[in-house]
Amino acid sequence: MPYTSPRENIDPPPRAISPLLAHDDWLAIWCGGFLLVGSLVLVAVFGDWIGEYLGEPAKWRASPMTALIGDGAWWTWPVIGSVVAGGVLCVLFTVAQQLRGVSIARYVPAFVGVFLLALLSFVLAGHEVIKAYNLEYALWAIVVGLLISNTVGTPSFLKPAVLTEFYIKTGLVLLGAEVLMHRLIALGLPGIGVAWVVTPIVLITTFWFGQRVLKMKSPTLNMVISADMSVCGVSAAIATAAACRAKKEELSLAISLSLVFTVVMMVVQPMAIRAMGLDPYVGGAWLGGTIDSTGAVAAAGAVLGDTALEVAATVKMIQNILIGVVAFCVAVYWTTYMDAREDGQRVGIGEIWKRFPKFVLGFIAASIVFSVLSASGEAGEALTNAMISNSTKVLRNWLFCLAFVCIGLETNFRQLLPQMQGGKPLVLYVCGQTLNLCLTLLMAWLMFGVLFPPGGE
Repeated sequence: MPYTSPRENIDPPPRAISPLLAHDDWLAIWCGGFLLVGSLVLVAVFGDWIGEYLGEPAKWRASPMTALIGDGAWWTWPVIGSVVAGGVLCVLFTVAQQLRGVSIARYVPAFVGVFLLALLSFVLAGHEVIKAYNLEYALWAIVVGLLISNTVGTPSFLKPAVLTEFYIKTGLVLLGAEVLMHRLIALGLPGIGVAWVVTPIVLITTFWFGQRVLKMKSPTLNMVISADMSVCGVSAAIATAAACRAKKEELSLAISLSLVFTVVMMVVQPMAIRAMGLDPYVGGAWLGGTIDSTGAVAAAGAVLGDTALEVAATVKMIQNILIGVVAFCVAVYWTTYMDAREDGQRVGIGEIWKRFPKFVLGFIAASIVFSVLSASGEAGEALTNAMISNSTKVLRNWLFCLAFVCIGLETNFRQLLPQMQGGKPLVLYVCGQTLNLCLTLLMAWLMFGVLFPPGGE
């Protein structure tokens, strides 16, 4: 059965004004575009000042209240920046949901409830011991949601705001502004080799392995896990699930596996790199090409130093570009082959366009626009960097945190266990990630250690 979330249907609700306003993907583009343009204008007018009133809970040690009120005057309390960020998103998404026919009276209380759970997740992740182990907000957000959904059950009043895909898609449009082409080009052919050569090999191999060797019953689950593990984690999983119409439970399972392995890899890989004595360029490229979460890549790279951090983050950005490519290819493959009619007739181009995740267009457009702006001169680069660091990156983190809370709230282990298929998804992930680790390390060594060593010219 094709995957269609109860709240995020392919077709617009009856009260919707237009498909271009009510369709989930288009709404994500409009909302993401509004946040980008609004942030750019505010930063251009007020400068870094906006960053003082838009933020997340702070790091804390003895009392969690420190994360909310800090140790300064009341107008510097981190909770104020958090509430401002939540208020901006609440107003924007309330308008968006109103266009889809969802009442304000139902959505606003639901969003406030989900936002408070996200706030709790940030506070839990802010403890200095937890920070030291790089256990990021994503893990705590999904744990908080899981505890609720698997004990008392997800309260019905929260359900109008449990919009996992919508929050992720909007966040990905914001992420597009951070994928700046000139920075990717600066790393050159070695970075592209690590990110773009290994990824399709691992994706295709793991899908074949799941279907032919493990004999997985669900090809959609097989594909979502393969894309999640080989491309860039949750973002690729969301896009691929939309392209092949995976079930909600299958998407939740793939994301849960990704989060668990991400936590392990971001701790173990830097230790392995140091033990092997790898060059920072090689080690950073290995991290960027294998760890699924962009935040986890940055955290793991920082452990190895500034060079490894820069290389790891850039390789991950190059890999992020493949989100759209993979989504398109999966949509084409699924519509022309996997979903082919019994009489052998192939599906037309219209169905491929319908299946294609449109929010990817917003991601690409944001990348192009802000790449041009950043490359236009020092002023453009400074404006772009200020916008990202003071506004859109903060909002993106909140969007992803909201999404992870929603994943937990939508995931019930009793519904998830049948998707395990005797442990085959776990075996697929372990085998695929092992292949990914080996091939990426080989390619990183070949690109940065043999063919294009830094300073070797």
